[in-house]
Amino acid sequence: MKKSKITSQFKIITIIIFIISIINTLIGYNNPPESKYKEAEKEITGTIIDCKKTKIYNQITIKGKEKVIINYQKNFNCKLGIKIKATGTLTKPSQNTIFNLFNYQKYLLSNKINYIFKANKIKIVNKNQSFLYKLKENLQTRINEYKSKNYLNTFILGDKNLIESEIMESYQANGISHLLAISGMHIALLAAIFLFILNKISKNKKINYLIVIMILIFYMFLTNFSPSIVRATITFILLTVKKALNLKINTLYILIFICSVYLLYNPYIIYNIGFLFSFIITFYLILFNKLIRDRKSYTTKTFIISLIAFLASMPIQINNFHEINLLSPIINIIFVPLVSFIIYPLSLITFIIRPLDELFLQLTKILETLSLITNNINTTITLKHISTSFLIIYYLTITYTLYKLQKKQIKGLIILLVAIIIHANIGYLEKDPSLTMIDVGQGDSFLIKLENNKGNILIDTGGQINYQNKTTPNIAKTKIIPYLKSEGINKLDYLILTHGDFDHVGMTINLLKDFKTDNIILNSSNNNELENQIITYAKKHKINIKNINEGSIKIKNTNLQFLSSQKSSNENDDSLIIYTKIGKANILLMGDAEKKREKYILNTYNLKQVDILKVGHHGSNTSTSPELIKKIRPKISLISAGKNNLYGHPHKQTLKNLKNSKILITQKDGSVKINLNTKAIQTIAR
Repeated sequence: MKKSKITSQFKIITIIIFIISIINTLIGYNNPPESKYKEAEKEITGTIIDCKKTKIYNQITIKGKEKVIINYQKNFNCKLGIKIKATGTLTKPSQNTIFNLFNYQKYLLSNKINYIFKANKIKIVNKNQSFLYKLKENLQTRINEYKSKNYLNTFILGDKNLIESEIMESYQANGISHLLAISGMHIALLAAIFLFILNKISKNKKINYLIVIMILIFYMFLTNFSPSIVRATITFILLTVKKALNLKINTLYILIFICSVYLLYNPYIIYNIGFLFSFIITFYLILFNKLIRDRKSYTTKTFIISLIAFLASMPIQINNFHEINLLSPIINIIFVPLVSFIIYPLSLITFIIRPLDELFLQLTKILETLSLITNNINTTITLKHISTSFLIIYYLTITYTLYKLQKKQIKGLIILLVAIIIHANIGYLEKDPSLTMIDVGQGDSFLIKLENNKGNILIDTGGQINYQNKTTPNIAKTKIIPYLKSEGINKLDYLILTHGDFDHVGMTINLLKDFKTDNIILNSSNNNELENQIITYAKKHKINIKNINEGSIKIKNTNLQFLSSQKSSNENDDSLIIYTKIGKANILLMGDAEKKREKYILNTYNLKQVDILKVGHHGSNTSTSPELIKKIRPKISLISAGKNNLYGHPHKQTLKNLKNSKILITQKDGSVKINLNTKAIQTIAR
């Protein structure tokens, strides 16, 4: 009777805490917490809790008044647990300035980090390390001495950062990246190993379980309290208590209790994709456990587990990666046993028995090769970013599908497949065309999306050189392609390159490598070296390419007219100038054309008022003459200019010339999307 009462009370407490945690999360969702630091602070002191080395920085996480990431470009012997004082400036982490993409600021909030500190000097205050930090550092040092350190770090420390990006992308595309995350299965195996050893030494099972729990708590510390490991460890502890007290508490209530307490402790953990995957997949695996239990063969069980995990993670996968692999449940049948029964256990053995390093390395190479081969089987479909309401509808449909499968009915699966097919072809149902100014920093990239999937046109690709760090970020891979996919676009009908400046076409080859493009339009045949490289690549890969000076191209019922016919040795004045009417909007796109070219088109063409002007040359005072603006009288003026750029774009005089139009600038408004029928404007303000 007493145990029944405890069970009943636990359920009631869980429900109450769950409701409170949901309210707390909704309140905190768009309300960042108060920081204990002020932005004016020039010095911060704290204990080092994590060290990473990127191509540019030593990235040091300290715990002072709160957690802070320090970026430090100079050499520094980073040691866990020592106390340092850093001098520099506090800055807010960057948010996404392109719709639907990764938000670094919210991700850091999920780790309870409000600020990044850019340090110019670091001084060690206290060299003494605690026992735990010293042990953790020794373990990390030992692992980094192995040839197979990439995967030892992954499977033992939960750190996937050393795996090559191409390999990691293949795991994600195949839907098997979850196998690299330390989960309940790994924790259960780890606990079983320690229990087996301890039971050989001592017959006191309570003490043995207590020792294992302490080891697992240290393991959470070792892996920086990764959400999946926290969930798995706390679940193991509570299930151990449940077993010891012989309580009849449903495992689902235990999971909900852990999730609720987690959200109460940190409501911003909802921004962490690892947290979402871990709890949602586990929730569905427990909820539909009967569907797994009813299968007798290992292969069928593995497929059903993979199918449930695939469906449970699908909406989150869509909104973070904007594509899913339909073969993922089948692919998992190959990879789950390989990772679960061979590679993961061998990682633990290799850590203890170093001579196995080479064998483990070769097995991980086989894993990588298999993933790359499987990734070449193109069964991935691109799916547009979905709103919260559609996310809920997806989960209701998925729950209904699994419920029906549990009853041995495929009705739900058919409904879900129809929903995915409609989602994949949603572009055919979109009646309004749009124009998006994509924030690519100091450069240009504009997307025209025609109504009812009649065509997708990208004008310029952007391209930045970070002179401070002497790097060229691949923004095609990190910004443009992800945004295209988030719009449900899987190919470009036309890529128009206005002229050969790097900030307009620098990412073209990177884009063409990873994204299907049917046609490329270049300006006059007066091509520079970069444009010639693009032409060579396009011809080699059989992409249609055309130089154009003046004239037009027709895409379905849309006509793009090119206004400039004069060749010029000045790259900016050789820009393609495009006039078009799409939907109910007259649009003029000026490239980098300067005042001389503006005068030419004013004298040559009978320009009328335009609804949208893409302002020439990033708002420089060499463009956008009063004469042009007086003639075309734009209602909306778009300026693509990088934040704190070296050129001072946009110029005050240009802004003065445009004062009678609505001015939108990427450096303050981020990306801008305009509905070309309603003229509704959507921004992603910085």
